[in-house]
Order: sequence, then structure tokens, then C-alpha cells
Amino acid sequence: MNSPESRVSFRDAVLHCLPPDGGLYVPGKAMDARQFFLYMNEETGFPDLVATLTPSLLESELDPVSASRVAESAFDFEPELIRLDENYSLLNLYNGPTGVYNDFGIAFLAAVIEELTKNSRQTIVLAAVRSDTGVSMAHAFSGRRGIYAVLVYPSGPIRGLDPATFVSNGGNILPVQVKGTFDDCQQLIAKTIRDSGLSAGYNVTSANTINPGRLLPQVFYCLYAFIKLKRRLSGELAFSVPCGNFGNLIAGLYAWKFGLPVNSFVAAMNSNNTLGDFIKGGDFSPRPLIHTGSPALDVRIPSNLSRLASFYGNAPAVMRNMVYPASINDELTLQTIEGVWKKYRRHIDPHAAVAFAAAEQASAALKWNGNTHTVVFATRHYAKDTDLVYNATGERIDIPERFRYTRKRADPVAVIPPEPEALEGVLTGYL
Repeated sequence: MNSPESRVSFRDAVLHCLPPDGGLYVPGKAMDARQFFLYMNEETGFPDLVATLTPSLLESELDPVSASRVAESAFDFEPELIRLDENYSLLNLYNGPTGVYNDFGIAFLAAVIEELTKNSRQTIVLAAVRSDTGVSMAHAFSGRRGIYAVLVYPSGPIRGLDPATFVSNGGNILPVQVKGTFDDCQQLIAKTIRDSGLSAGYNVTSANTINPGRLLPQVFYCLYAFIKLKRRLSGELAFSVPCGNFGNLIAGLYAWKFGLPVNSFVAAMNSNNTLGDFIKGGDFSPRPLIHTGSPALDVRIPSNLSRLASFYGNAPAVMRNMVYPASINDELTLQTIEGVWKKYRRHIDPHAAVAFAAAEQASAALKWNGNTHTVVFATRHYAKDTDLVYNATGERIDIPERFRYTRKRADPVAVIPPEPEALEGVLTGYL
């Protein structure tokens, strides 16, 4: 959604995250951030980068003081760039409290919503979640002033939540289970937000990737990777990104529009190959879902499809030349986990392995011949896949203490059908 008559402020896009035309909000214009790259270097910390860039990217909707407050509140952790050799680096995005890249976007969004609504009425944040994402949401939003976080889960066990944070126990977290799939949960959230009466009555927004506030910190860690590498880059730069809902790819493309000197993106998909045909210039047609060993990439209809379509609509030839799609099966994923361990003595999880294998395919297909340095996104801590990593490498993985609680089972406060009326009933009953 980018026509002049439909433009809104960042605040409105975050707090009312779905535009009336049924699409998704995208940046209205591209800021040139290259001036910041001149003085940022390997010593620049991630919170400093966030605090510096946010006021300019948001055209002072958050002033420097507010931006610093958000950065300090959100980030007591940061990415880690590990240079493997002349051809590859790993961008480890699992240093947050729950060990998944979502920690960055969710922590920033929670801090931003608290900052933007500190003098407003109560806000309800809805999120379709599963496994690690639910834990990340609960951690980021727990205790935030004036905010209730409603976590909507699909059928199946719910793990990693602390009942002491639940609304029923005086907290601000409300876990609700839907009789259906994750796609049903996402559609329920969208329907609920688009119900203008319900949204107005409860001041409702979402913390899923449909909210543009989730994307901004993903742009930041793309820029962070470059400033850590720039002094040692002698050729071109590429990013290889595991793609499920395609948020990290979109963030990388925004970073490129903001002036990041990246030359190529590898859209690394598993056997679902969700947007392989679309990226090559064909039409998007949803396929039956395949369950794989890289489950975060098992998505039929990516939530960022319309954002990606806007890039291709504006410059299809440029996008086809810049974005290389690759589909990696489970067998090659395991082989790559083993290969990275043997060559670099580094453990990676299956999602990073999909991205690494895709980067190697792109290098061969596009004949980079050592002239391109590829940053591979590691979006999930390998200790969350101990059995799989052991099967691939023969190495036992110790589970960090900070992840052990994520395996503890919790009960939802309600189980409902995937209907907005049912969710409204829960909200009325508890909030």
C-alpha cells in the first residue's frame, strides 16, 4: 500500500497494522542511510545502531531520546557476525532470550508500542504464534505498561510460557488455542483486526510480521552485518536468507533501498519452494504443505507476499537479477550441517543449513568464483535441534540453561474455533 492518498504515519501503521485495502503497509519512501555507514564500524554496537538510525528512518516520529529509550529497553543482546573464510560469514541471530531471530523484531516492536502508547488507553496486541515465536512474544511483552498480549496458538501442545505472567494471575499475557492450523490462526488475527468495530473498541493491533514494526530491526541487522564486514570486503556482497514468511528477505531488500551496498540475495527455501516460481517471474500458486526438518520454512502462503510483490511490481527485471531462489531438500540440509561442522567446526541448525546450501548453489550457478562474500543468516540456535545435529555430525550438543524452560508445557486459558466472535468472547471475558 503505497499510493499518496493512502499513506499513514509509522505510529498508525504499527498501531493499526492492516490498511483498509487488504494489503500490507510498506515504507513510503527510501531514506539514504549511506551517510551513517561512513562512521559506523566494527566497534558500533547494535543498540547504538538502532538508536542512531531510527529517528532518520522514521522521519523523527521517534525523536533521538525516544529512540534511545526504545533501543535500551529492547536490546540487551545483539547479532554476532562470524567470518568463516573469504567466501562466507554466518550472521548469528539467535542470541536473544529464546534463541530465534524473532527475538529482535518482537523485542523492538514491544518497546516501540509501549513508547507510542504510554499516554494512551490500553492496547491489545494479537499474535498468531507457535513454538519459539510464542515464547519470544511472551518474553518481550510481559510487564509492558498498558499492553495485553493475546497469543493465538494452533492445535497442539503449548510450551515455554510462565503461568505467572497470565492475565488470570495478574499479568498481561493471554494464551488462546484455536481448533485449527497456524494458517487458521493468522487468518483469525487478520479478520479480527479488520473488524473495525472490534479494533476500535479494544485498540487492537498485531505483533506478527504483518506489522511493519517487526521488519525494521530486521533491516537493522542487515546493516549491522555490513558495518562489521566492510573493512575486509574486497568484492561483492550477498545475503543468503532462510525464507518461510519472507520477512528477512524483504528486510534485506529495504536495506538495499536505504543504500546498503549488497549485490545479491539468495532466497533459500526448503522442499516447499513456496515462491520459487514467483521469484523467477511466474505466478504464485499455493501448493500442498510439505513437513520438513526445517519447520519454520514450512509455509504455504507467506505473510509478506504482498510486500515482495510490490518490489517485483515496481522493478521486475531488477528483482529477477538480484534475487536467486533455491530449494533445498532434507537430505542436502543434513549433509550441509555435517559439511559446515567438518570444514569450519561450527554447528548450524537446519534453517541455516538450508541457507548455506542455497548459497553454495547460487555461487556455482552464478559463477561468483570467489568474488562474492555471502552472509548466511543463522536464524535459530542449533541447540534447539540437538538430535538432528547429532545425527548429522555425531557431536552431542549441550542445551543452554536459558532454553530449558522453553520445553515446559503450559495450558491455554481458552480453546476456541477460528472465528472472530469466539476470540472477542475471550477478550471480553478476560480483559
